[in-house]
Order: sequence, then C-alpha cells, then structure tokens
Amino acid sequence: MNKKLDRRKKYTRMVLKDSLINLLKTNPISAITVKEICKKADINRSTFYTHYSDQFHLLEQIEEEIIADLNSYLNQYNFEQEEEALQMTEKLLEYVVSKYDICQTLLNENADHSFERRVMDVARTFLIKNWMSNNEVDPDISEYASTFVTSGSIYVIKHWLANNMDQSPKQIARLINRVEITG
Repeated sequence: MNKKLDRRKKYTRMVLKDSLINLLKTNPISAITVKEICKKADINRSTFYTHYSDQFHLLEQIEEEIIADLNSYLNQYNFEQEEEALQMTEKLLEYVVSKYDICQTLLNENADHSFERRVMDVARTFLIKNWMSNNEVDPDISEYASTFVTSGSIYVIKHWLANNMDQSPKQIARLINRVEITG
C-alpha cells in the first residue's frame, strides 16, 4: 500500500512540474496561477497544496532538483588541471543538452532569474576555480572577474539554447574557454 502511495505522490509531483514548465514556455512565473497549473496537470488544487505552497515554491523545487543533479553530475569528474577546463565545460554543456527542454525554459526571458543565478554559482564553483588558479588575478578583484567570466558564459549558453544548440557542446566549450583563458 505504501509503495502505491509513493508512486502516486511521485506521479503527482511530476505532472505538476511538467505543467509548470510548459506554462513557463509562454508566460512569466508571476502570471501563472495555481489554478492554471492544476488545470493543465488535471490535478485538484487541494492536491497541489498538499505538495507545494504556491507556484513559486513549485518552481523553487524544480530549480533545486536541477541544481542538485547538475552538481552531482559534475562531481563525478575530477577537473584539477588547466587542460581539463575544456572537458569540464563540455561536461556542463552535455548536461544542458540532456536537460534541454527544462534548461531552455528555466533560462528563457519568462523565467525567474533565480535559476540563472544558481547556475552561475555552480559554474563559478567548477569553472572559475580552475581559471582563477591559472591566471594572475588580483584577489581584490577576483570576485568581479569571476562574475564577469561566469555571466558571460551563462549568456553564451542561453544564446546557444535559443538557437536550438546549433553548435556542438565541444565547440561552445572551446569558445567559452578561449574567452576565459584570454580574458
């Protein structure tokens, strides 16, 4: 009996998440209501409130899952040397490819910018650590330099997603790393 409830709970959360993601493709989060999410998911509003407090809470949970999954994916690899920066960037882009629909939606103009900031934090952790240690950057400006490099990388990724990933992850990784290394 407990397994059945678990599956039902997982299914409910999945359809609610999918419904919100579909609505985010055309509407900003501030314009989406719980009623719309429930209608699209064919779920009762009371069921929605059993799992989430509002649409912002649901979006936050989606973002947290993606960020945790991204961190877990990237932590599988050991990127300590400068020549591994390209591989790390490529792995990050391969992850984006594997989650294309949700990443494109969460990084589009209708999305809340919190996901973008969270991705920047992950990128800063994995990309900048290597870049900062291999470039002579004044510690007083390192935070500014890392923000500059990371935000530029995120916007390259957003542009790439908007163009339906018209280049391979390897090509985009080379571009990002070339800019980071010469920046």
